[in-house]
Amino acid sequence: MCEHASRDFPQPWGDLGLSPEAAESHAAWDIGALDVSRALAALLDSPLVSACASRLVYDLNRPLEADDAIPVQSEIYEVPGNAGLSPQERALRHRALHDPFHDRLAEVLDSRQRDALVTIHSFTPVYRGKRREVELGFLYHEDSRMAEAALEVEQAKGSYRAALNEPYAASDGVTYTLRKHGEARGLPSLMIEIRNDLIDTEARARDMAVHLMPALAAAIAAVAEDRQAAE
Repeated sequence: MCEHASRDFPQPWGDLGLSPEAAESHAAWDIGALDVSRALAALLDSPLVSACASRLVYDLNRPLEADDAIPVQSEIYEVPGNAGLSPQERALRHRALHDPFHDRLAEVLDSRQRDALVTIHSFTPVYRGKRREVELGFLYHEDSRMAEAALEVEQAKGSYRAALNEPYAASDGVTYTLRKHGEARGLPSLMIEIRNDLIDTEARARDMAVHLMPALAAAIAAVAEDRQAAE
């Protein structure tokens, strides 16, 4: 899945008063994440559920009660159209954007045999003036099996600087969807964070998807072995 796939600003909310620069920036979407997600879905012959609106309209990886579900300020940009919303206005966006995405994801997960839940995100090389050293992050909520197996393969390859729960972790509120749809079903789950300058073209995103396949395969195999042992 890809919760931050889109930079679209649908009606009736429009561009939220953002400048064109802000609406195209990483604040509005995870640059490259959808292209990686599509390539991985094709390689794995797996379904993909992705966002159809910018996370600045509603962040699908947040519950309604989270302040940053509808942010009034990103790292750099103010979001005028999100300021001073009433509880009713927030609830409307939740029903219109959050619920259809999560209903569709639940439908996909409940209608087929599934091995794991994987979500793809990207992050900026510099955040709040500080350069991030990590290039790939493997994140989890409580079940660390997939993340640890993927990291082991990635570190053995040595192509990128990789780490667990970087540049974010569950304590930052980023594992909402993993918790809601993965761990709630007892389904192994994994978030992959990719530095966005590594996937800022379709070609680079496809290359990254191919690169990630061994790590993903190892992660899926690790939980399959655990499942077989339990049986």
